[in-house]
Amino acid sequence: MANNPIEGLISTAMENLKTIVDANTIIGEAVKSDDGMTVIPVSKVSFGFGAGGAEFKTGKDEKEEDAKNFGGGAGGGVTISPIAFLVVGQEKVKLIPVGSSSNAADKIAEAIPELLSKFGNMLSSFKDKKKSKETKKGEVKIEEKVVLED
Repeated sequence: MANNPIEGLISTAMENLKTIVDANTIIGEAVKSDDGMTVIPVSKVSFGFGAGGAEFKTGKDEKEEDAKNFGGGAGGGVTISPIAFLVVGQEKVKLIPVGSSSNAADKIAEAIPELLSKFGNMLSSFKDKKKSKETKKGEVKIEEKVVLED
């Protein structure tokens, strides 16, 4: 098993992906500006990898070790997404996020204040309509409109 062809596939794919993903991919190279500020990009790296293979006997001579056919494949992928910039000045360090978060939980958390506001407005509107329709038995409701003209 030490000389299995699938090991060669995995090794080759991993070596190629390793050249793409290194420490400089996540925390990028610092860029200095004329005013003394240093900007460092920060990225999120997602990595996926898969490999598989099978050996088939030729059927002619099952005792012979070299009488096997091998079929296999390996693949991988990398996604690099910028998430922030680290700005280092003479007096302070600031983290500036890039765009909105793509995480579903973060999006829900960001939407909660707006939803609560809309829900509150809807409830107060519903209560106002209900109060205007309520009348006691035998009571006549009279609504007046006053229009002021110049």
